[in-house]
Amino acid sequence: MFVVNEYSLPRQLDIVFRELSEELSGLESGTVFVQIRNNVVGKFGIRHTPLAGRDGHVEGPEQGLNEGQIHTFRNMAIESLNYKKNWTHGEISYEFALRRSDLVVDAQFESNYNMASSMIRYPKQLHKEARSELY
Repeated sequence: MFVVNEYSLPRQLDIVFRELSEELSGLESGTVFVQIRNNVVGKFGIRHTPLAGRDGHVEGPEQGLNEGQIHTFRNMAIESLNYKKNWTHGEISYEFALRRSDLVVDAQFESNYNMASSMIRYPKQLHKEARSELY
């Protein structure tokens, strides 16, 4: 049986890009998003504008990412995980675009924390009551 949490996060990201490769091959730009909970990929996909309109004409993309660009994108995404520090819940967004046939990628990390989890980790009796400096 396939159990996701038995795979490392880089391996899960590899699977994400394999799943999205056909869709990426038809896009010039967009944002790949990956939602993570307990270091396990849950929901993932691509946000993009499939059509652009100008002067009453609607056009789709002229080209999409080729196989080499998708492979490069995947490698860059996996490499970006080296900058993920100490969080297990959140979202990673990879904004991508073709500029003169060059692939440009920006990564954005969003870490999510839950106060209920923090209250368990930092019980009240271990800390002095915080007071505002304004009073």
